[in-house]
Amino acid sequence: MTVIVREFRPEDAPGVTRVRRACAPYIVTTPASVLFDVVASPPARRYRLLVAERDGEAVGWAGAGITHESPEPGQGHVSAGVHPDHRGRGVGGRLLAAAEEHLAAAGARAAHTWVAGRPECRSFAERRGYLSARTMRYQLLDLAAAALPDPVAALAPGVELRTAADFAADPRPLFEADAEVVADEPTDVPVVLDDYADWLRDTWGDPLLDHRLSTVVLVDGEVAAFTAAHTDGATRYVSGMTGTRRAHRGRGLAALAKTDSLRRARAAGFRSAYTSNDSTNAPMLAVNRRLGYRVCATEVGHVRTLG
Repeated sequence: MTVIVREFRPEDAPGVTRVRRACAPYIVTTPASVLFDVVASPPARRYRLLVAERDGEAVGWAGAGITHESPEPGQGHVSAGVHPDHRGRGVGGRLLAAAEEHLAAAGARAAHTWVAGRPECRSFAERRGYLSARTMRYQLLDLAAAALPDPVAALAPGVELRTAADFAADPRPLFEADAEVVADEPTDVPVVLDDYADWLRDTWGDPLLDHRLSTVVLVDGEVAAFTAAHTDGATRYVSGMTGTRRAHRGRGLAALAKTDSLRRARAAGFRSAYTSNDSTNAPMLAVNRRLGYRVCATEVGHVRTLG
């Protein structure tokens, strides 16, 4: 049974989705989102998606590209996964080598990746020259059993709850809030969001983003905080990003946004809610603990110098 590593084709989207879900059930993936990552990727990202195929079945995948939003040039990102039933046969190594070759040809000087916190996964990365950095904690909330307070009862004067759908005619205020929040995120590769057209395509147009479940908190009519809801359209919900603009921090607005969004998601029939935080992001980890989230997995950031 020979394994072929080849370029992604549109008809591979369901198979890649199946492998991704098996590797990381705490990350929402759909065939539409897999295809979107390829067809909507801006040219500057140089994104490439590879598929490992055995007997006509997708058993692994690898994606690689340039982090073009970073002010530091030459920063590449790579991710890869092999279905648990097909590990230990060299598939992951072949996928990673091909992805790194693409990054080097695209001018990347470093490859950044997230590795599952399990010892065998970290060992795989370290044997290939990757050095560990920061840790990401993934958390799960059982929406059916969660005790979520009514956020409306906690609204202070001048504070309103809206959804992203209310900004359909002009999403720019959300772009400005997102850009400010992203600039303060703990990360090894800083990102600057300064291209509204890119943001409209990549973030606002993401097929995983549910505008009706994404809550926006207004203070005196201005966007102060938000949470972006990503879903699989069935039962699984993920907090894509939650943040508060600098002038409004320390007032519980992020918790307000998350609570409202989670209640909307539960009413819409979603049952499992996932979120993730850098291990140094104490404020958001505390918010999620109070909401009832519990750690279900960890990933460790790794980086390798290329060339």
